[in-house]
Amino acid sequence: MANTSLPERIRRDFPVLQRKVHGKPLVYLDNAASAQKPLAVIEGQREYLSNYHANIHRGAHHLAQLATEAYEGARNSLAAHIGAAHSEEVIFTSGSTDAINLVAQSWGRSNLSKGDVVLVTRMEHHANIVPWQMICEATGARVEPINVLEDGSLDLEDFHSALQQHKPKLVAMVHASNTLGTINPVSELCQAAAAAGALTLIDGSQALPHMAIDVQAIGCDFYVATAHKAYGPTGIGFLWGKKDRLNAMPPWRGGGEMIQRVSFEGTTYNTLPHKFEAGTPHISGGIAFGIALDWMNGIGMEQIAAHEADLVAHAHSAVGTLEGVRIIGTAPQKVGVVSLIADGIHPYDMGTLLDGQGIAVRTGHHCTEPLMDHFGLESGTLRMSFAAYTTTREIDVAVAGLARALAMLR
Repeated sequence: MANTSLPERIRRDFPVLQRKVHGKPLVYLDNAASAQKPLAVIEGQREYLSNYHANIHRGAHHLAQLATEAYEGARNSLAAHIGAAHSEEVIFTSGSTDAINLVAQSWGRSNLSKGDVVLVTRMEHHANIVPWQMICEATGARVEPINVLEDGSLDLEDFHSALQQHKPKLVAMVHASNTLGTINPVSELCQAAAAAGALTLIDGSQALPHMAIDVQAIGCDFYVATAHKAYGPTGIGFLWGKKDRLNAMPPWRGGGEMIQRVSFEGTTYNTLPHKFEAGTPHISGGIAFGIALDWMNGIGMEQIAAHEADLVAHAHSAVGTLEGVRIIGTAPQKVGVVSLIADGIHPYDMGTLLDGQGIAVRTGHHCTEPLMDHFGLESGTLRMSFAAYTTTREIDVAVAGLARALAMLR
């Protein structure tokens, strides 16, 4: 049974959860798209913008020093949270998409050539497919997919076969699927990839809010994630990379901050992390990202993970009572994501009727169109996704709402 005390204790931190939608209490089950923000994060951004906004790193005055200390403090918090060996290994980006494009354009342009292979899984978000397709088109390399089993687990036999057959330069894979909820055995996969001579990039966007992350234990070369799925603001995320990898990569954007000296005879680039952080950053977002991490750690990542595992089990059981409804993604290890389809009914129609009952879910392809094609799901799925503040009662309300919607649509 789910830990009812956790959501009861923290829901008061989220003002939006007290509102009504279409006259009904909001049931927010779209956390895989973006999680709601606790008061600490909201107030953290407001405090910065109200009382000590200034550009960072270059100012000698008091406000600039306060802003720099807060922003770099967030970097230190993030480095500690993911087990980075050095804080300068953490590069702030605008999100996971930006971070993956950074690696593709910097590392990829320098290291990929005609005939090389980048392996990705069929469960990847478009953000971990398209940047590789773009750089492969530019360099003559190619992208090859790794299969997914019927239950949504990665096909490990196909993975190991692909390593031997293609001898890839890099393997890019999601830590946890935003559509299936599947948690991939990333440590095992990274170890096998390294043995085959490949670098690894992990998209941790759906892992960061749900579980403890240790990049040293995972053994990857790059790890990316975004703040807004982990109770932080939009427009901020990070790339972590091994220091030697990052030092060997050229910057991919030019401008202020990423330089030490500029002349018309040539430019000397800055050291890590600033080499990859051209221009004025999202300062309030970075500060608030650190606050969101502190908020999660105040609860405890193990407690969050255990609560959400209980929620997934409860949801699977409850959805199983609905006739003609099938869950897509039943891997043994999942984050708080439950995707489903109903015989003969378009997911969008179900989602619209749920919205009328104040229940927020996501419908469609979830930016994983190749995965939908793999499962033959032309219209996508209806996805319920959970957070630390989600309750079993909300899941029951959603399932009851689905039953009413199905009765209307059949």
